[in-house]
Amino acid sequence: MPTQTTYPGVYVEELPSSVHSITTVTTSVTAFIGHTRRGPLNRPVRVTSFAEFERRFGGLTARSPVGYAVHQFFGNGGTVAVIVRVTKAGTGKEACATLESTEGHSRCPVLEVHAKEPGSWGSGLRLAVDHDTPHPHETFDLRILDAHGTVHETFSGLSMDPGHGRYAETVINADSALIRVEAVGEDRPDPSGTVSKAFHHELPDLNVELTVKIGEVEREFTLYDPDCDGAPPCDVAELALLLEHKLRALPDAPGKHAFAGAEVIAFGRRIQVVAGSTDPRDVVRFLGECANDLGLEASVNPPVFPLHGGADGEPPGPRDLIGSEARKSGLQALREEPDVNLLALPELASYESTEDMLTVLSAAERLCRERRIFLLVDAPAAWGGVDAARAGIAAFAPVRSDHAGLYFPHLQLTDPLTGRLRSFPPSGAVAGVIARTDGERGVWKAPAGTAARLAGVHSLTVKLTDRDNGLLNPLGVNCLRTFPVAGPLIWGARTL
Repeated sequence: MPTQTTYPGVYVEELPSSVHSITTVTTSVTAFIGHTRRGPLNRPVRVTSFAEFERRFGGLTARSPVGYAVHQFFGNGGTVAVIVRVTKAGTGKEACATLESTEGHSRCPVLEVHAKEPGSWGSGLRLAVDHDTPHPHETFDLRILDAHGTVHETFSGLSMDPGHGRYAETVINADSALIRVEAVGEDRPDPSGTVSKAFHHELPDLNVELTVKIGEVEREFTLYDPDCDGAPPCDVAELALLLEHKLRALPDAPGKHAFAGAEVIAFGRRIQVVAGSTDPRDVVRFLGECANDLGLEASVNPPVFPLHGGADGEPPGPRDLIGSEARKSGLQALREEPDVNLLALPELASYESTEDMLTVLSAAERLCRERRIFLLVDAPAAWGGVDAARAGIAAFAPVRSDHAGLYFPHLQLTDPLTGRLRSFPPSGAVAGVIARTDGERGVWKAPAGTAARLAGVHSLTVKLTDRDNGLLNPLGVNCLRTFPVAGPLIWGARTL
């Protein structure tokens, strides 16, 4: 808008520039495809740190070269990775649990719960249910814990009415990163732990001896002692506080926290008693005639409802890695993923069959040509020396491409899981060096030379000389070398 010059002086008018800035894009986003401990199957997921990879895909496991490759990628300067979890077809199972209700005439299932992704990790999930809501006769709360008792997700004020704004199936499936549910009934699931009958407005005589058993440990105590406890409870909330105090004062079994961490919740005219444990065997039972008279056991359930039956998938075979373009599985999951520049398949290096390796590499090379991606090929683990590499490179003739580069030999690093040295395929570390080089220097700088140091590498499985390098380099083998002072380096930047 023009400036209104109403009085003499100097006016500054800012005009929009006709030159539009060009936003840079990342040039070293690396896709890793293969077996992981957990995570969504055949769906690309971006991570920007190894900590995020651990949260989404379960971190390192001896059965997954992908986890180590991602660890080395970020350790060498990588910034963005795309992970595609692939397992052998027909393997892997989601952990599950069924929540039941006794609000009707009989006990019946009302909520089927499944871990969101296949894997044994789901068997470590626990569900805690309570009715401690503003509407304790209509809604319920659901918490998702791990086996150590850490709460990861909480859903409050849920309803089993499909017309309710907090309908359990809709809310949980939309917001949970851990589970998905299916409503199979209309009643609310029973609370976890032990729930009393509804107390009358006037509480009964509480000066009684009670016997409580949690798991295999049985203890006796006086619920209300007028000489020690002061004024008696006047409502259910005060009764809950008193009972919680009494339970927590009882001695636990060695190494247990069932009594010390016990929780007593008042909702409506009822109380819910939950052991301070995530062991499903630690059920709270109130024994004897006095407990029956007080109505402390209207329903008895474990302190948490565990998911069970989760099974890890087996490592993928060649067909699984190649995947289906129609189903967007395996390699084909990358077809609609934007801005992927590098592709690593670290599982191929351990294949005993060269034919299987080349079958996958052929499909990967075609995808890379179509999507303008560069394929990082790990030399087979069987190449134990220069002669083996010179003889073996001939088999790669069908996949020679200006969209691929092969790196030899493998790396010797300390395994974070065992603390011992072991060999790893180099593609993860190489991808990290490429990302670091692009960021520090630019895409015009070849990721090789004295600046292309491999961080965290103890040594190489084959020590190459200048003569060895001279024999392999013309064949399209990018050599990794170790030099005094400089340490392990990438010493080649040729395409395959």
